[in-house]
Amino acid sequence: MNLPLSANDAPVGIFDSGVGGLSVLRHIRAQLPHEHLLYFADSGFAPYGDKPEHVIAERSLMVAQFLIEHGAKALVVACNTATVAAIALLRKTYPKLPIVGVEPGLKPAAAATRNGKVGVMATEGTLAGDKFLLLRDQIRAATDTEFLLQPCHGLADQIELGELDSDATTRLLEHYIVPLLDAGADTLVLGCTHYPLVRASIERVIANATKREVALIDTGDAVARQLARLLQAAGTARTAPGPGTLDGYTTASATALSAAFNSLLGIDPPVHEVAFPPFAS
Repeated sequence: MNLPLSANDAPVGIFDSGVGGLSVLRHIRAQLPHEHLLYFADSGFAPYGDKPEHVIAERSLMVAQFLIEHGAKALVVACNTATVAAIALLRKTYPKLPIVGVEPGLKPAAAATRNGKVGVMATEGTLAGDKFLLLRDQIRAATDTEFLLQPCHGLADQIELGELDSDATTRLLEHYIVPLLDAGADTLVLGCTHYPLVRASIERVIANATKREVALIDTGDAVARQLARLLQAAGTARTAPGPGTLDGYTTASATALSAAFNSLLGIDPPVHEVAFPPFAS
């Protein structure tokens, strides 16, 4: 059956607890430049990482409903914590909708490590999730890789504030990264979409701590490739000429999200503030 043009021209909805998902958005815009995009930063409810899974799942459903009401033909859950907590529920709720989640790149990390020791930097919520722990156990059994789990409390908050290379952010990175290196990790998984935004600072901390080569694993590129495959399979990839549009939405400050778009991606899309009803946890 041929889909109407409007189905192909519909936007892709992308959401995160804040600006971390911009690291994924960057890959999507590079690989799918013709697609119209909606980016939703739930900064008014951030951080997600220290909240119970059921709360994040319910909140993710609210955000997904908003994006679908605004015409989204596919969803990208550009947040590791929300993926762990909500991806199964979202797929059950919207079984015909292409939905792509992000998860720490344990499989590529296991392939990249030379000594079998991989450090995983992520939020507490991600590392405690059943989905993540099952994936870790499966890959550990298959590859004999040792995964060193490092919850990075407060790091996403620093990045959300725009402090990408401040002294406070550097101290946090040193606090979380150096013990992993001291334990022998030769590969680090950036298991939160916020963390690639401070990749330069992470590389400086590593260079100051060790002379060893340390691989960094960021799965944003793989997410964009999977989105492209799902849109093609569904027949909803946009084929019209010309670049796609981008609109931003936030539950906090439009000015703050606009500044993040500008400083992190060098773009200036329209940004709209969204008021969700009070949320009972």
